[in-house]
Amino acid sequence: MNIRTSACLGASLAAVLLLAACAKGEDAHPIDNVAETGNVAADEMIDDVDPTVNSAATALPTDAWVGKWIGVEGLMLDIQPAGEHGHYILSVTLLDGTNSYDGTADGDMIRFTRNGRPESIRAATGDETRLKWLAGKQNCLMIQQGEGFCRDEAVTPPSTRP
Repeated sequence: MNIRTSACLGASLAAVLLLAACAKGEDAHPIDNVAETGNVAADEMIDDVDPTVNSAATALPTDAWVGKWIGVEGLMLDIQPAGEHGHYILSVTLLDGTNSYDGTADGDMIRFTRNGRPESIRAATGDETRLKWLAGKQNCLMIQQGEGFCRDEAVTPPSTRP
């Protein structure tokens, strides 16, 4: 490529840029098929972040409750995430069978409707459930007094001495 061709290309590019700059007005819109300049890699990284991933900023107290909780005489509460963050499927096994409910996080409890009545699940101690078989347990959930479910505390293995 010679100097004359380079000068012509440079002048043509300057003219196109000048026209583009002059065309920018209040009614001007970017052309859809033209890539924007900027830090594309940074933009893609921001788009790849999933806000529902368990992060400290979006974690709800009720997220720690996901899983099975055991009551007395074979009773059980199973909490599983459902769709949107803060929504759960609740499976409650009582003496009359297992029923499922849709629950929604509300602060430090999960609210749901059972038999047309509003109910809630909240953290409790075994003593608060008023069930003597759960007395003394600390890691429990309760729907109402007499309807409680607990998890055994994590067992820390004894330290081994060398």
